[in-house]
Amino acid sequence: MTAADGAVRPLCVLMAGLPGSGKTTLSRALTDRGFVRLCPDEEMFRRHGVYGVDFPRGTFPTLERPILEEISVELQAHLRAGDNVVVDHGFWTPDDRARWHGAATDAGAASVLVYLEASHEELWERVSRRNARHEADPNSIYFSESDLTRYRARFVAPQPDEPHLVYRGDAGPLLKALEEAAQGDLANPRTLGQEKPGFLPG
Repeated sequence: MTAADGAVRPLCVLMAGLPGSGKTTLSRALTDRGFVRLCPDEEMFRRHGVYGVDFPRGTFPTLERPILEEISVELQAHLRAGDNVVVDHGFWTPDDRARWHGAATDAGAASVLVYLEASHEELWERVSRRNARHEADPNSIYFSESDLTRYRARFVAPQPDEPHLVYRGDAGPLLKALEEAAQGDLANPRTLGQEKPGFLPG
């Protein structure tokens, strides 16, 4: 990505979204286009096993904290090396997003927030389907519908004063928007994924 001064800047994509919103699908689509993907859930699975089976559900935040700290360091190392990076994580609050945005910009990157918006019905349909493979897939942590309802109450969606892209579909238009965002053209929220293929409203 190219900055206003002509220097090439790496791009960091952060995502805001609940379980089932499509974060892993989107992040994998970006890896097909050269992005490095960092995923805390996969590292949790590698170190600690299956959520609610190999360790108690209530210990997840404590176990996850050092992993997030390590991934933040890894993120900065990749960005300083010039890699584009996507972090496959939900980032539920403005404070979390601001911290990671700061880590990315401190490493010289352009940081873009992508909000994966979905209804409760959409989320639960996806989560209930993937629950069947939760013991084998680190990206399919088991949640009940009541869990999802509680999480939605805690999730703070990006507001107009927090620059972001709203994504609901195809990764193609998102790539064009990311290119524009890296050059500073993200003053207002934009909704992607409902346009004709290859077309992004300006």
